[in-house]
Amino acid sequence: NAGLLSGLPFDARAIFQRPTLNAFMALSRREWRATRARLTELLAEGGDGALRTDAALRRSALCPMGDATMHLPAEVGDYTDFYSSREHATNVGIMFRGKDNALQPNWLHLPVGYHGRASSVVVSGTPIVRPRGQLQKDNDDPWKGAVYGPSRLLDMELEVGLFVGGRTPPLGRPIGIEEAEEYIFGLVLMNDWSARDIQKWEYVPLGPFGAKNFGTTISPWVVTLDALEPFRCATSAGVQDDPVPLDYLRDPSYGSYDIALEVDHTTPSGAVTTITKSNFRHMYWNIKQQLVHHSVTGCNMRPGDLLGSGTISGTSKGSYGSMLELTWRGAEEIKLSDGSTRKFLQDYDTLNIRGVCSGDGLPRIGFGDCSGQILPAGSYDTTDPAPVEEPLPFKDFVLYSYWRSTCTWRVRIALAYHGIDFVTKPVHLVRGGGEQLSADYTSTVNPMAQVPALSITDAASGASHTLTQSMAIIDFLDSLRAPSKPSLVPRGEGAEASLLRARALEIAELFGSGVQPLQNLATTKAIKSAVTPEGEAVDGRGWAASKIRSGLAAAERLAQASAGRFCVGHEVTVADLFLVPQLYNARRHGVDLAAYPTLLRVEAACSELPCFRAAHPDSQPDAEAGAPP
Repeated sequence: NAGLLSGLPFDARAIFQRPTLNAFMALSRREWRATRARLTELLAEGGDGALRTDAALRRSALCPMGDATMHLPAEVGDYTDFYSSREHATNVGIMFRGKDNALQPNWLHLPVGYHGRASSVVVSGTPIVRPRGQLQKDNDDPWKGAVYGPSRLLDMELEVGLFVGGRTPPLGRPIGIEEAEEYIFGLVLMNDWSARDIQKWEYVPLGPFGAKNFGTTISPWVVTLDALEPFRCATSAGVQDDPVPLDYLRDPSYGSYDIALEVDHTTPSGAVTTITKSNFRHMYWNIKQQLVHHSVTGCNMRPGDLLGSGTISGTSKGSYGSMLELTWRGAEEIKLSDGSTRKFLQDYDTLNIRGVCSGDGLPRIGFGDCSGQILPAGSYDTTDPAPVEEPLPFKDFVLYSYWRSTCTWRVRIALAYHGIDFVTKPVHLVRGGGEQLSADYTSTVNPMAQVPALSITDAASGASHTLTQSMAIIDFLDSLRAPSKPSLVPRGEGAEASLLRARALEIAELFGSGVQPLQNLATTKAIKSAVTPEGEAVDGRGWAASKIRSGLAAAERLAQASAGRFCVGHEVTVADLFLVPQLYNARRHGVDLAAYPTLLRVEAACSELPCFRAAHPDSQPDAEAGAPP
């Protein structure tokens, strides 16, 4: 809109004002290169200073990474997965057929592949529900049939994905090896999650089906071949001469890219272990050969189609790209940093694939994260009949709210969590000196001149009541709905339940009493109005930021000890309701959140829940677009 891309050889405004990159992918490589060159010119030191010299434009054009929500880069049209690492294919073949028959007769003659399911390709950070399906009843005798249940052998597959692009040939015209790179838009990291026990029973005679269709995770960042050009390298095979590929597959510049790949495993308690290190050079059939073979029959490729490399395994045990190989079909264990072990993935385990290109005198090219957490089987089931809810003893819920008030945000989450309808009555904390300071508000709603306040009516007597203070309101809402679902303030009998409750309240109070009052508007205004003995103004926001950092550091330590998927265990508690708004405010105050990985992991889990999305400030009726921090 500012015209900085007006010199590109296409209508940049029409192409980029879309929710996906499919339209951009459909352009030619010449146009991709022109865009990359222009962006480099705008962002590089010593380049075009149009952004550097215009602060307002820079704020509009650039989004802090911590504030960005990443999405799938494209609407995936078709998805195909290959089986192209000789090391991986050999390992799996030895396990199931023996060393002498490790590779099938066709493997060295063509890139083996199968068609996957595009609808279940998801972006990094999306949880993966443990799949259920048919499992062979007797591992040694398939004639005894199957049972139904959750997969017990849930695995990863370390892969790199290829996005198709360009003005691709029509149906009936194959892509030639010499032109293949013109139709490769770029590469992403990929985890093609696999249920090995479901796969064992179903794969004969047509290959994997349900064992692979429940989730494929990709990184949101697409790295172009031009960016990867300095990192071309030989494959681990070196040459293809035994046998020599057929002419249409013979690549005169046969090779791959030096992309260092690692997989981090995180336990539910937060212990992180790098379980494998591999490299994209371990590809016998490269990305050009995969694309060419896919189209050899005349199959037409489309921009946004996704091709998976297949599992990428190196030559040593520490470089294998699946847990099937790392544990050698479950015969061995993977030792984790906290002393625990794994053979396959457990519920609430998280895997993150990382990829980077680097070298002496070369730029460092990162691929971002490719992460997913395993949720228990049935986590999203809605087939059970909903419990019959007793009518609430109160009605006419009215929430006095300011859209980005931390305290009100907590209450909005609780109302949404319990499914209680309410009306928002906005109270602007800034306009006109603050509507909460009016005599009418302090006399009839909240004498503390604060939000939130919740007005309710007794359904039986018709009496009106007003509650203030977020913790008190959340506990009140819990008492209304506790029988139907877990309470936000944990309840229960016994030592374990008591400790769980204390941990949740501990983190909530840390934010509610130890951080939020020191950052709120009244406090920062008072700090700003204060002066030092020398008469110098005090930086209220800077002071608040320092208190936020201290509070987050303390909360990170507590969460490291108590967190599962959420702050305290695997269920949402009041601690999460206090955490998420606080992280939002930390970003507003310019706090770097990289030092709090556990809190960020919990925040990501919360962001997947409808109650947190509904309560977000940007979803509120009084939200102000473009409001300053």
